Amino acid sequence: MQGKVYKSTGSWYVVKTTEGETWNARLKGLFKLDGITSTNPIAVGDDVDLQPENETEQSAIISAIHQRHNYINRQSPSHKMQHHIVAANIDQSLLVVTLKEPRTSQGFIDRWLVTCEAYHVPAILLFNKSDLYGKKEEERFAEWKAMYEAIGYRLIRMSVHTREGLDEVNQLLRDKISLLSGHSGVGKSSFLNAVYPDLHLKTQNVSGWSGKGIHTTTFAEMFDLPDGGRIIDTPGMREFGLVDITKQELSGYFPEMRALSGQCQFNNCLHLGEPGCRVKEAVAAGRISPHRYTSYCSILDSILSFF
Repeated sequence: MQGKVYKSTGSWYVVKTTEGETWNARLKGLFKLDGITSTNPIAVGDDVDLQPENETEQSAIISAIHQRHNYINRQSPSHKMQHHIVAANIDQSLLVVTLKEPRTSQGFIDRWLVTCEAYHVPAILLFNKSDLYGKKEEERFAEWKAMYEAIGYRLIRMSVHTREGLDEVNQLLRDKISLLSGHSGVGKSSFLNAVYPDLHLKTQNVSGWSGKGIHTTTFAEMFDLPDGGRIIDTPGMREFGLVDITKQELSGYFPEMRALSGQCQFNNCLHLGEPGCRVKEAVAAGRISPHRYTSYCSILDSILSFF
């Protein structure tokens, strides 16, 4: 049998076959050793082969994993030298961003965008909780909207409470496999419940004493959408660590820097203090956002420090 992984709990997987049957599956013993170095050798979205183990209980063995056409990964929170695959075989990534309760940092956004660029996954930014915006948030939203749209990213203003933007996002989800991510407490589960009430996902408010969101999704899980398509809900992340990206590659994952690729005086220019750097010239001339350049330097510094 062949199927797609809908849920991963670390040791057991929920797999839906091409015929629409749902099976509980586990890995074949030696399969974990087959050249897979991530903390989770199988991720939600993977296409796999199944061998029935107990047909009465609908349990099976995963005997093979098909070639992935893409995936999103991050640094494993528990094993810093390994990566953790967030999801595989996705058409687009939706990052839910909030400007308050809790506040998403630009650094978090840019790290996510770099990863999407690295693995060729189209990225869309959903700015949720717009009903809470005051003057400061309105100004920041306008600034970030101009900055990200100028380099080609789609940005949608959204409020689950007022339903602003929900129809627009719903249209984006049709007939695609979408990954939904963000900090804890940004409203991922509330958004899904608002658009698809039959999912009945658990939600909790942001922790008042810390301003940090409370995790409501324990494991990544894929859901079939009534209008066509599938969406993968992921556990909230406090941080997003990059893996498998070198210092030489990083600027190529910033679209505005990639456009200047090869124009610097030195082929190995890191766009820091080297002479003849076209990126630095573009920053000074206002053609590249200084905030994005600062973010690039911060990420580059973390890569240099890591190694």
